Amino acid sequence: MAKYIKMAWRNMWRNWRRTLIASIAIVLGMVLLIFMDAIIRGSDQAIYSNAVRLYGGNVQVHAPGFRDKSTRLPLLPLDDADIVVEKVNNEPNVVNASKRISTGGMVSSREGTYPVSITAIQPESEASVSLVAENISEGRFLNSDDGDNILIGQEMANLLNVSIGDRITLVGKRKDESMRQRSMTIVGIFNLGLGDAEKGLVYINLPVAQTLYNLRDQETEVAITLEEIGQEESLISSLEPELSNYEIDSFYDLRPEIGEVLAQKGAFTTALGFIVLLMASIGILNLMLMAVYERTREMGVLAALGMKGRQLMGLFLLEGMFIGVIGAVLGCIVSWLLVTAFARVGIDYSMAEGTGDITALVGNRIYPSIPIANIVFYGFAVVIIAALASFIPAWQASRNEPAESLHHI
Repeated sequence: MAKYIKMAWRNMWRNWRRTLIASIAIVLGMVLLIFMDAIIRGSDQAIYSNAVRLYGGNVQVHAPGFRDKSTRLPLLPLDDADIVVEKVNNEPNVVNASKRISTGGMVSSREGTYPVSITAIQPESEASVSLVAENISEGRFLNSDDGDNILIGQEMANLLNVSIGDRITLVGKRKDESMRQRSMTIVGIFNLGLGDAEKGLVYINLPVAQTLYNLRDQETEVAITLEEIGQEESLISSLEPELSNYEIDSFYDLRPEIGEVLAQKGAFTTALGFIVLLMASIGILNLMLMAVYERTREMGVLAALGMKGRQLMGLFLLEGMFIGVIGAVLGCIVSWLLVTAFARVGIDYSMAEGTGDITALVGNRIYPSIPIANIVFYGFAVVIIAALASFIPAWQASRNEPAESLHHI
């Protein structure tokens, strides 16, 4: 076996230009495939991360019964939100845990009345993790001293024809589903590029909501922000035994529409990735086919010297695998370096601004990301493709009679 490996290695470098061209083709195909995968993964992470920061954390804790009525935003007070926050903060990977009140309602001005989701927050707790706090276009974010002040989106400000300092009427639903209203002063307007969120979300201070909706020192949920997307199930599994009297749900369960949109996007990008892989595979196959067919006469010489068909086939299969290995190793290294470099500085995505809610959630920059295991997987796939590309013509040529192969042009 060792002599066949040695022969295959020498034969591969005998025509170094062909080997170089094949290797470069493999490297370019791998770079295209891996970098595209990294961009897709980076955009998905950005979408989930920003959606989590907008809609209330990776995980939320509610009172029993909330899950069945979640679309109606029921006011079901937690038994002891402080205990929940204390236990959550003892868990690893938790960045922030804040108490909230969420309910449905309306805002109105002389221009009209519009339905909204009202979220009462602890500004000092949420400012560091809030996507809204990072995107204040006019005025300021809420603070703990705010009384009858409100934060609204740019789209809602346009609908109501209001600006900073103007007063609007806020109507909210209480626990018994009766309505309470209060005149509120606009202290901030946020602009996310998300029309639905800017029209449908308003924020007030938690103590104001407790008074307005008759929830003295009570909250309806605890929003938990984690270090990374994907840590939700681990946290829920850890909290459920200690908080058995509460409903604990991940962002994916509470906002399934985001997952559905990303699933559709994932199906499209998977199809695109398959096309890229197919194109790279065809390129590799073509190069390997040409390389082997050009050496049909050489196969005839080796057969005339007594080498058997299976030995010929094994020899050329080894050569193809060696070329695949060289291309795959270089491709993995170049791809990893490229992804690492762009992961630090990001890729400008501002040209897609205003093209839709999903692109708005991505933000202005995409930071490519891909696990090392996926890069290695692509490397193995390329080696297999190169081996298969060598196997087909080598098998055909090994079946030829020596005299026929010697006369091959």
